[in-house]
Amino acid sequence: MKKLLLGNEAVARGLYESGCRLVSSYPGTPSTEITEYASKYDELYCEWAPNEKVACEVAIGSCIGGARSFTAMKHVGLNVAADPLFTSSYTGVNAGLIIGVADDPGMHSSQNEQDSRHYAIAAKLPMVEPSDSTECRDFVKAAYEISERFDTPVLFRLSTRVSHSQSIVELGEREDLPLKEYKKDPSKFVMMPAMAKKRHVVVEERQAALAQWAEETPLNQVMMGDKKVGVITSGVSYQYAREALGDNASYLKLGLINPLPVKLIQDFAAKVDELFVIEELDDIIETHCKKIGVKVTGKEKFSRIGEISQNIVRKAMLGEAPEAVSYPAQLPVRPPVMCAGCPHRGMFYALKQENCMVSGDIGCYTLGAAAPLSAMDTTVCMGASISGLHGFNKARGEESTHHSVAVIGDSTFIHSGITGLIDIAYNQGKSKVVILDNSITGMTGHQQNPTTGYTIKGDPTAAINLEKLCESVGFHNIHVVDPYDLKATRQAVKELLAADEPSVLVSRRPCALLKYVKHNPPIQISKDKCRSCKACLKIGCPAISMKDGKAVIDETLCVGCNLCKGLCAFGAIDPDNE
Repeated sequence: MKKLLLGNEAVARGLYESGCRLVSSYPGTPSTEITEYASKYDELYCEWAPNEKVACEVAIGSCIGGARSFTAMKHVGLNVAADPLFTSSYTGVNAGLIIGVADDPGMHSSQNEQDSRHYAIAAKLPMVEPSDSTECRDFVKAAYEISERFDTPVLFRLSTRVSHSQSIVELGEREDLPLKEYKKDPSKFVMMPAMAKKRHVVVEERQAALAQWAEETPLNQVMMGDKKVGVITSGVSYQYAREALGDNASYLKLGLINPLPVKLIQDFAAKVDELFVIEELDDIIETHCKKIGVKVTGKEKFSRIGEISQNIVRKAMLGEAPEAVSYPAQLPVRPPVMCAGCPHRGMFYALKQENCMVSGDIGCYTLGAAAPLSAMDTTVCMGASISGLHGFNKARGEESTHHSVAVIGDSTFIHSGITGLIDIAYNQGKSKVVILDNSITGMTGHQQNPTTGYTIKGDPTAAINLEKLCESVGFHNIHVVDPYDLKATRQAVKELLAADEPSVLVSRRPCALLKYVKHNPPIQISKDKCRSCKACLKIGCPAISMKDGKAVIDETLCVGCNLCKGLCAFGAIDPDNE
């Protein structure tokens, strides 16, 4: 049976057909759907882990236990998982292990644009990269074979476009693999120095064997067309090149992107008159080619920044500029914004009124940095809001603790905020923390987390009590507020900042987009009472706008949260208005 599948869905299908038994991940766009689709197969045990390091370690433990295993994360998540990743290169595997990483060229939903191929090189791990959904499925199968043949974890690189594009996949049957026997072997799996030194030798021998295999693997394909132009490429860049150049070029499509072949590239180069490397982000393939004495043109024509496209290839290679569609010069911009009824809006408004420094974090609440709220000063990485604020206040002195606060979501707090909180208590800081508890992992599309009380399959489970957790690490001034109550929220923020001890304020209200949340009727605005002061626009709600000089509310967006009502000094905003 053939089916149209997302790249991520096809990866999940590959896991199913390959006999994978365990998937442990932390959600991160563009990798999230792999685990969500995998969880639909009852034969696979799937879980959301607290963070990527834990997920990677669970998958490593599972593969040592004899089960084919998988973990998925986005590129910045691989930073979090780097510690076990590097050591797993030394230990190798028992059953096959694939570590999926989805890069985000163009930073559609990320804070940086790193190239995960560097991790494959640094950790001395094989890496494969599919270019469409069929290869997403097929390369999973190939990756498990590589993993078990060469006794190594395999990095599986995706990008936003491959993860979220669709193509036809012919579905196969599941390979029913028995659990591999576990044998106690400290020399292989206990990485203390004496054992690790010997395992490093094994890693180097494995690298040499993989490099030789790279010359012959069918994952690397030569497709000859016009010999005047040759292109070496991989992943989605191959699709762009093929669409732009067609049969007017010959291609070396690399599916195994670490280690890269030598003779295969040299032989291909000898067949073409001029050779180009088309790759997104860094010049990994290009540098390798030059290192082995092959002359190529690469980053002279293609940027290290952002995505490549068919039009970019056409312009760079053929000098053809695509036809442009003209748009009116004054089109309004549509920046991302927190949803109507978002529970974070009231808290950010209250923080802005106190004019305090806000140390921010990664989540949909990062949009609190955008106008008109403009209520966030920094955002670095998951969990950095708390530990970063601790450093900020230690640098600026105790008075700074009364004018600064960290904000972090419930899922992000579990991911990597707890250790920062411990640091504040242990090192006698007095920083203030706001946990934005919207009862879900909102940023990546409503995944469960350890605070929600449900597993990835929706089964009831233990739920972390945030207040008790904070108390257990040394915080005693802990309060909860409903951010829909703007008056209470502003008072709670004032008291939080005034406290002379480390303090936590939990801003608790479910995400407005959760299916079980029941909304109030839309709020009305009286045109007669409206004075056009635009005070109601200060909370940045997308349901509120100005029309004919008066504030209006879009009833299709409004969820009746009543936040705007408290901003109107003239009583124009009233849910009882007709």
